[in-house]
Amino acid sequence: MAKTTTAKKLEDNANTFASDVKNYTHQIWLAGLGAYAKAGKEGADYFKKLVSEGEAVEKQGKELVSNQVEAANSRIESFKEKVQEKTGGRFNKVEEVFDERVASTLSRIGIPSKKDIDQLSAKLDDLSAALKSLQSK
Repeated sequence: MAKTTTAKKLEDNANTFASDVKNYTHQIWLAGLGAYAKAGKEGADYFKKLVSEGEAVEKQGKELVSNQVEAANSRIESFKEKVQEKTGGRFNKVEEVFDERVASTLSRIGIPSKKDIDQLSAKLDDLSAALKSLQSK
């Protein structure tokens, strides 16, 4: 008889243990599903929050760069004015001489100037107008 009660107790203990394991496993599964659902819901909200913060940082960065560019342009303009004051307009003369020499070199190699292209364009416009008038007659 002692053997049957011991076997029955072992069987009851095994069934209880199996039931407990099944319950814990199910609870772990449910906790995982809950974490997944919460991460999905809060993840989308967190992503939107990160995007809005990124937009704010981008705006600040653009403003900072714009301010720095304006400051640099102001310093360059100030430096340019000082150089022109000190050189007494010679800087403009150097610029004009440079432009003339470049134009002369381009002319020698056969590259037309803007003036040449504008004249040619005007002649093409005249020819186009003459053709249209001939076609309409």
